[in-house]
Amino acid sequence: MTRATRIFMSVIYWAFVVYVFVPLILMVVMGFKDSKFIGFPIRSWTLDWYTGVFSDTETLSVFGYSVVIAIASTAVSIFVGTWIAVLLDGRKFMGRAVIFGLTILPALVPGIISAIAFRIYARLLGIEPGMFAIIWSHAVHNVPFVTLVVIARLSTLPKSYTEAARDLGADPFVAFARVTLPYLMPAVIGASIFCLLLSFDDFVRSFFLGSYDPTLPVLIFAKLRSGMSPEINAIATVALVITAVLGIWAERSTRRLNKENA
Repeated sequence: MTRATRIFMSVIYWAFVVYVFVPLILMVVMGFKDSKFIGFPIRSWTLDWYTGVFSDTETLSVFGYSVVIAIASTAVSIFVGTWIAVLLDGRKFMGRAVIFGLTILPALVPGIISAIAFRIYARLLGIEPGMFAIIWSHAVHNVPFVTLVVIARLSTLPKSYTEAARDLGADPFVAFARVTLPYLMPAVIGASIFCLLLSFDDFVRSFFLGSYDPTLPVLIFAKLRSGMSPEINAIATVALVITAVLGIWAERSTRRLNKENA
């Protein structure tokens, strides 16, 4: 690689960094503005918007509601996605391609179309809008990502591991629980965090299938309709910090488990 090429790649890289991080930094900074309106210049600073997030019972309730939905939908996604991945891994049977295609399909359908379809199907099944409907839609949308991540991890599992467990007398369930599942834990943790963040951030399906209790993205959308304010920036910043902490924890946990399985 020539020096000119390295310089060009460095410029592209730092331009991308600026493009991604400058809006985030501005969002955080605007949450400290001592005014009801967003914009420059910032003449005085305050922590009131951030302290208000933790003292507002409505916002805290919405945070909790969104977390419960994210955890529940992730649990369902992990169970179903892992089961499908194990079913498809290394097996040749009629209809395998169809099952795989149908599993991946929810990730390919545009969000607005998916939300409308879920709404129609929920009405057909008699499912009322609310928490259960949102969990159901989020889980279906997240299953493809779990399946893809777990299949990728399964493809690196040496067959000799499970064969050795079977030779020592373990039945298929014990071999899966004692050998395959521990090996899959880095992928499961990574997929879990990804599904948590997808569910926590999902607006379209939550909007179409929600009832009177909004999730966090729906609450932010409702507040935006009355105009931008530092309060919205503060709420978004708290959510950003939570997701960043989860991402760092998942990355470190995955790295540690990979070293243990190496």
